[in-house]
Amino acid sequence: MARHLITSALPYINGIKHLGNMVGSMLPADVYSRYLRQRGHEVLYICATDEHGTPAELAAKEQGLPVDEFCAQAHDAQKAVYDGFALAFDYFGRSSSEQNVEITQHFARRLNENGFIEERAIRQVYSPTDGRFLPDRYVEGTCPHCGYDKARGDQCENCTRVLDPTDLINPRSAISGSTDLEVRETKHLFLLQSKLQHEVEEWVAAHEEEWPQLAASIARKWLNEGLHDRAITRDLDWGVPVPSDTWPELAAEGKVFYVWFDAPIEYIGATKEWSDAARDTDPENRDWKSWWYDVDADVRYTEFMAKDNVPFHTVMFPATELGVREPWKKVDYVKAFNWLTYYGGKFSTSQKRGVFTDQALDILPADYWRYFLIANAPESDDSSFTWEHFTATVNKDLADTLGNFVNRVLSFSKKRFGEEVPAGGEPGEAEAKLGEEIARLLAEYESQMEALQFRKAAAALRALWSAGNSYLEEKAPWLEIKTDKDGAALTLRTAMNLIHLYAVVSEPFIPATSAAMRQAFALKDDTATWITADEARTLTALTPGIPFTVPPVLFAKLTDEDLETYKERFGGGPTA
Repeated sequence: MARHLITSALPYINGIKHLGNMVGSMLPADVYSRYLRQRGHEVLYICATDEHGTPAELAAKEQGLPVDEFCAQAHDAQKAVYDGFALAFDYFGRSSSEQNVEITQHFARRLNENGFIEERAIRQVYSPTDGRFLPDRYVEGTCPHCGYDKARGDQCENCTRVLDPTDLINPRSAISGSTDLEVRETKHLFLLQSKLQHEVEEWVAAHEEEWPQLAASIARKWLNEGLHDRAITRDLDWGVPVPSDTWPELAAEGKVFYVWFDAPIEYIGATKEWSDAARDTDPENRDWKSWWYDVDADVRYTEFMAKDNVPFHTVMFPATELGVREPWKKVDYVKAFNWLTYYGGKFSTSQKRGVFTDQALDILPADYWRYFLIANAPESDDSSFTWEHFTATVNKDLADTLGNFVNRVLSFSKKRFGEEVPAGGEPGEAEAKLGEEIARLLAEYESQMEALQFRKAAAALRALWSAGNSYLEEKAPWLEIKTDKDGAALTLRTAMNLIHLYAVVSEPFIPATSAAMRQAFALKDDTATWITADEARTLTALTPGIPFTVPPVLFAKLTDEDLETYKERFGGGPTA
């Protein structure tokens, strides 16, 4: 089987992320990673905090902390939230690591040796009030393309166009707010993307038919507009330093690499962090280069990200990798997402609008959020989060369709047959029909997961749960037991086998709940990682006499009072 390398876009260090960030990268990557592991694949899921650039410096300044101390604390805070969401990273690193510094500087030297980096004098925004040159994100103003008045000097958050600070209308310092800005000359390093245009075009052309339309169209748009040489250094106190052995003058001036140059390299850096962390205990099985270097046919690399990150991962980072003239692994499949909105308006970290991941976990356990977000993932279009939709989904799918099925089957069986799986009669026509339906739906679920179609996969999983309810309603063991006790026992035993199947195949979506369902049965040597089609047809994993317990309520129904409480706390819309 292929080895699968999976990365999700690195979350910025400047604060806890919102639900849109979660569903646009890390959560679907986790769901896919879990599924692949269950199917027997070797998987390495890597992520990290993106700690360089102006967001880190500005956030540290706001909290009155040295930037390195702020980043260390923020990394731990973010990791705690992701642990709360049960994101099963193999490693969650830091772009400020010594490994990323080493590899980023290596890439820069190689690009320079190959003629793809050039030192240029440029005119850059300088703030006399702040006494410094202002890197791109330290300059804010109005986007010349769409008129958004809070655009940053590197990219407009509204229309996603890449910008330079001097493009902005009515620019101001993000540090002091001063509009007293000058343009002065300074030197920076430029990545000569224009010289790599043809190679990037050929590489994209070889992959874009497989990519989702969203990812392919964004990459093609950038290429059609032509790749421009871009400055890859900034005037910041915090970042990967320009190596003094190659650019002594710029190093002496304290130049650091642009965050979008070093951040994608951190995927490799974090893998080396993972490897180095186990140098003494697992050196053979944690060879970082075995995932990244000269492994094109052996490793399938899938990236997960929201659409605003797509240009950097489909054009800029591949250009960097091509330019080093070394066999570094490049992405095979880019799973791009649109945006999750909050009542039609944007979630925004900077403007604190919408539900943030730590707040979500304060309200309800992670599985409520994991299921809802993936079932409504913004794949083909933007999707809107509303508390009404969230409440309805939790109640219908999780509480009624799955949770109620588990509770009523186990509670009724315990009451009428005791705390062991009942024996009963032999499977009949209804069980054969159910087995075929479950096998069909399981195949659909597998197909959609393999295709990374998460909403459709969630629909297939929901249909699997619904099939159990339909079978239960058809057989009605609460009536059947009055005239055919063995028949009722068979029905309940079959339903318990469905619960076990649900526990196994639902794990990528709702891992904690799946564990609770599985632990309800004292099934010795329960090592099943998946359910095959034949097993789904016969449903015989649980045999008579196996002890079981009734777990606590898996999903509590949300009330009208809960809904009003949530809306009052977070607002019923972006302007509420």
